[in-house]
Amino acid sequence: MHDRPRAEEPLDVLRAELEVERSAKTELTTRAAWLAFIRFARQRFATAPTPDSDGLLFQYGTYAFSGRPMFTVDLTRQFDISDDGGEHDHYLQTHCELRYECEPTLNALGTFNSWFFHDADANLDEWLTAMERHLALLLARVPSEIHAYEEPV
Repeated sequence: MHDRPRAEEPLDVLRAELEVERSAKTELTTRAAWLAFIRFARQRFATAPTPDSDGLLFQYGTYAFSGRPMFTVDLTRQFDISDDGGEHDHYLQTHCELRYECEPTLNALGTFNSWFFHDADANLDEWLTAMERHLALLLARVPSEIHAYEEPV
């Protein structure tokens, strides 16, 4: 695991993947951001080999996080961060939020969320394919905003 990025460094990795997509286009489409997230999701980090140490969360809905309601797709990676004694200290979540102006078609999608954990004997490709189906209406669109950030939870 020593050649893997540390679980405390994912935001730089995500931003680098987004830049790969952005360099080829003037505007980052949903499809380009999704492809960057897929590459980010496939990279393994130096985490404990436990079922909940490295998770992916796909969620969407209409929220007013930035002041006005927007349809938001939140692509998240969550790491279990341990203290010096190896005990759980907190989680670190790295988000890539894609925000769109509200419209009836998007609002009608309601809310959705799904988790994937790398060391829980699930198939990443199957999960990613299922999540991409939820993005069908958005893949060709350019989000109004893209916000990449991380937070301890």
